[in-house]
Amino acid sequence: MSITFFWILLSAMFVGLPVAFALLFAPGLSLFLEGKEMFYLLLTQRLYNGIDSFPLMAIPFFMLAGEIMNRSGITLSLVNVSQAFIGHLRGGLAQINILSSMLFAGLSGSAVADCSALGKMLIPAMEKNGYSKRFAAAVTAASSVIGPIIPPSGIMILYAFVMNVSVGGLFAAGIIPGILVGSSLMIMTWFLAKKRGYKVASQKATSREKVQAVRQAFWPLMTPVILLGGILSGIFTPTEAAAVAAVYALIISLSNRTITLKSLPDVFYDTAKSSAVILFLVGSAVAFSAVISLSGAPQKVAGFMLTLTENPLLMLLLINILLLIVGMFLDAGPAILILGPILGPIVTQFGIDPLHFAIVMCVNLTVGLATPPMGLVLFVASSVSGEKVEKISREMLPYLAMHISVILLITYIPALTLTLPKLLGFA
Repeated sequence: MSITFFWILLSAMFVGLPVAFALLFAPGLSLFLEGKEMFYLLLTQRLYNGIDSFPLMAIPFFMLAGEIMNRSGITLSLVNVSQAFIGHLRGGLAQINILSSMLFAGLSGSAVADCSALGKMLIPAMEKNGYSKRFAAAVTAASSVIGPIIPPSGIMILYAFVMNVSVGGLFAAGIIPGILVGSSLMIMTWFLAKKRGYKVASQKATSREKVQAVRQAFWPLMTPVILLGGILSGIFTPTEAAAVAAVYALIISLSNRTITLKSLPDVFYDTAKSSAVILFLVGSAVAFSAVISLSGAPQKVAGFMLTLTENPLLMLLLINILLLIVGMFLDAGPAILILGPILGPIVTQFGIDPLHFAIVMCVNLTVGLATPPMGLVLFVASSVSGEKVEKISREMLPYLAMHISVILLITYIPALTLTLPKLLGFA
């Protein structure tokens, strides 16, 4: 079987066909042109089987938890905690933005939710405190990519499902890279703030004020502790953890009276719509991957890559460059679903740990969310701030340099990602 489906896929996406439909149209047309319509039944079976999966139930539950927390105003309590601890640093509001993203990542796992929720609150505040609007939007976009890296993470669940990797292991492996990304952004912010003379956000908080801020945000801050603790200790599975997260978010929001029973139908409806889009995309990708296997494309690509180099370090560099380019144009979820089955067998031949490569790929494609020209969070930041994407992109360049530096670190120092999973028995 030829790889005609791949060129049809690129053409369909180029003319604007939605990715989920392109993933079905490309193999369907390719099989028709090659007279292999007998495989249509395989496509439909894989489409259904790709959706009918217990592990994938984690995605709508985590999305529901994030939607509830986002609507209930929990974001404000996270910002207050960040201000209490680092508001006195140079460029304090920008630093608060980054730390809030790290805290919010443990609740939603979504870069778009992070950028939207924190952007609406912090971009106007930063502008009032002397920051340019484009810089405020750039910091928000750059820090929002931490959302899918620090667990829980929707794209890690997708990768684990497609590539048969442990979700708990992926979650454990993402903690240190997420902290590295946040820390590197804070270092760059300190440097830019000093160079440009940005102000501190507030006076150094007293111990009493810090305790009070933590107390107000205690229950939301316990969310990642409960989830990761339960998953890593084996009390519940990642799917069950997602359900726990949704119930926990609902209890917190109702007890704080920050959300009402009347508003819940809208919350459930929005979550259902978003989940349906993602699950249909997953089903389409699973059907597409079946055709990839039939065509022998992974073996062909692996053979081609082996003609370029047999050095695993150089191979990782080439794959990183490919992923960065793909991430500029394609969202992280579809990119993982399309490229995972192709690149996975290649790195296995080079003796690279599947869990290590999983994190490298997830981080790489997540950074693509904030990379021009098509980075999704750039458009979200533009919408929230009213600033043009081009101007935000220029301010993003120093932060993109930090992103790439972290990618290279986790690529060539596997211990940064594998140590914690090994200690917990996942690798």
